[in-house]
This record gives sequence, structure tokens and C-alpha cells, in this order.
Amino acid sequence: MTIKPLKDRVVAIIEQPLKKTKSGILLGESVEKAGYAVIQSVGPEVKTIKKGDKVIYNDYSATKVKLDGTSYLIIREEDVLATL
Repeated sequence: MTIKPLKDRVVAIIEQPLKKTKSGILLGESVEKAGYAVIQSVGPEVKTIKKGDKVIYNDYSATKVKLDGTSYLIIREEDVLATL
């Protein structure tokens, strides 16, 4: 089953941020809740994000959905903070 976003929303899969750098430095947690995700599909009104983009999003504004054992996020385009 696939999720088809409507209007200005995108569907993404959560990607866990690094807890340690390649050289072994441990990273602390941020006070603000921003997360990383990979875009799986985009709604018809989305203009700046495309499928496959890695994005940073505001965790508080995302809707979390678990479907067939996979955790998805539904996010408004305006709640995507940056692309990587």
C-alpha cells in the first residue's frame, strides 16, 4: 500500500541522524526537535521538493503514520526546513 499526499504535503521515511562522526566524536542531542527524512512522494502543489530528496523537518509539525511495519511522516512543504 502506498500513501499519496494531497495538496502541499510530502510523505517521507525517517532517517536517524548521526550519533557519532566518522572520526569517532560523539554528537549530543539538539534541544530543538528537528529530524532527517527521505522524501518518498510529493503532493501536486509541492514546488521545491522532489522524490528522493533528503530533508530536515520540524518534528513537532509532522504527522507520524505506521503502515505495513514502516514508519512514515506526512509533512507540509512549509514545515521542511532544508534539503541536504
